[in-house]
Amino acid sequence: MSLLNQLFNRGIFGAKCKTSLNLAIARMKLLQNKRDMQLKHMKKEIAQFLQAGQEPIARIRVEHVIREMNLWAAYEILELFCEFVLARVPILESEKECPRELREAVASIIFAAPRCSEVPDLVQIKNLFGSKYGKEFIMVASELRPDSGVNRTIIEKLSPTSPSGEARLKMLKDIAQEYSLNWDSSATEAEFMKSHEDLLGGAKQIHRQDGISESQPSQHGYTQSSVSREVESLPAEATQRFQKLQAQNPAIKNVSSSKLTSASQVPPDTRRDQTDVMERARDALASADRATAAARAAAQLVNVSYGITVPTVAATEGKP
Repeated sequence: MSLLNQLFNRGIFGAKCKTSLNLAIARMKLLQNKRDMQLKHMKKEIAQFLQAGQEPIARIRVEHVIREMNLWAAYEILELFCEFVLARVPILESEKECPRELREAVASIIFAAPRCSEVPDLVQIKNLFGSKYGKEFIMVASELRPDSGVNRTIIEKLSPTSPSGEARLKMLKDIAQEYSLNWDSSATEAEFMKSHEDLLGGAKQIHRQDGISESQPSQHGYTQSSVSREVESLPAEATQRFQKLQAQNPAIKNVSSSKLTSASQVPPDTRRDQTDVMERARDALASADRATAAARAAAQLVNVSYGITVPTVAATEGKP
């Protein structure tokens, strides 16, 4: 029974494979003739754009021309592979594994089947090969795994990547020469050879410039570290007085510190750096004194209203 099934399946595979291959060959010939007419019309339009000085439109249209020509060349190679396999269908029927001499043709047809939507017969041929050789054989050719055997030219012609600037420039020159145009290609060459900057690298460049500007000194000859050194060089008496005021009333810490930081961030003059810093420090201390007096007055009012006697700051300091 199994022998009869093998003979029956073998006859079905051979008949279906021959039918699909013949249909694919005929369809690809029709598509090639159709594309010949389309390519002539598209090249003529590009020549008119070049003659009218509309080079940006011609640069866009020429990419479509290159894609169509690549597909036309792929159809030509696939047509030869289909004819090669069609003449050796009896060999495919008689052997369980794919013959070595047919490996490239079969693998190229399998790879091109999902990428040539205008030739659905290639998909049927791919399914027939999958039913005979297994899914793993199909996956190796479709995913271009090592030793897949797919033709290199088929891979390049059916690649989805856009053509390079050199290829587009060469095609434009060929079109201008074909239609005898006196076209100056200097502007197009400059456009194609221009290295467009990556927009994702803009933030990196900005951060890099910020780092350079921070590392370099400013135009006035000072940096933030120099200002901080000037603030640290205040007299010890003023520093002790300020610390004593902070210890007496914690409410003035934020005010006095903000005053001092704002004073330290102001750029000093080249000749009177220390004098300006001292004046701003004195202003901050004066504002701290006023804040202390206001806090003391508020505390006394609270004590009077509740009848609580609290020693004053002067008494705590030992002053009359």
